[in-house]
Amino acid sequence: MSATLLGVSGLTKRFGGVAAVNGCSFQVDEGTITALIGPNGSGKTTAFNMITGYLPADSGEVTFAGRAVKRPNPTRLYRAGLTRTFQQARVFPGLTLLENLTVAISQPWRTLLRRNVAARDRERALTLLEEFGLERLGDRPAGELSFGQRKLLEFATVLMGEPRLVLLDEPTAGVNPVMVEQIERHVRELHARGLTFLIVEHDMHLVMRLCNPVIVLDGGATIKQGPPAEVQSDRAVLDAYLGT
Repeated sequence: MSATLLGVSGLTKRFGGVAAVNGCSFQVDEGTITALIGPNGSGKTTAFNMITGYLPADSGEVTFAGRAVKRPNPTRLYRAGLTRTFQQARVFPGLTLLENLTVAISQPWRTLLRRNVAARDRERALTLLEEFGLERLGDRPAGELSFGQRKLLEFATVLMGEPRLVLLDEPTAGVNPVMVEQIERHVRELHARGLTFLIVEHDMHLVMRLCNPVIVLDGGATIKQGPPAEVQSDRAVLDAYLGT
């Protein structure tokens, strides 16, 4: 039986009188590719933001690797092995691709101003650029990349710290079918090496062939968590999300 790597219990966030996330609870077991789906406005990205420390929760608990995360902080979580991407890829457009990867593990952040790179970090960055098919662009500014290439760069960047869990926020949104295939291939290959994923994704064909289990949110709360086939046939999910 797999151990729980990420636990979310009773997570709640209100904006004025509106509950964007309302007592949300779920778990991500180690070694899985877990999907987090739901209709627009169901609270998926808000939940991501609270889990990773980009937004404070009003209430609820988060645990990672068996430890309570009292006040989620992106930097501390990165060091602990939990990292994420964003719907709009966050890269430094004025830095080269190689520099984007190496600054990802710069601690403290004042080292961002330095251009000297440790040999080990440079070697890992070059390896990741090669794996993601970006090695020929390594010395070019990230601002020259296409939208899809920026997604790949951000994906590579979050791997620099050798994480245990990666949260992907709509990794295939706005990219062409060829890029979707590339992203899926990278997820599968990294998963085969032992990396765990939690993925917010609207492409249901991708979710159902790639992810197990699938967590469904509606109205900011979890309404189902289970295998893809079970989720697809659940009446509450069909009513809330799949429109049948």
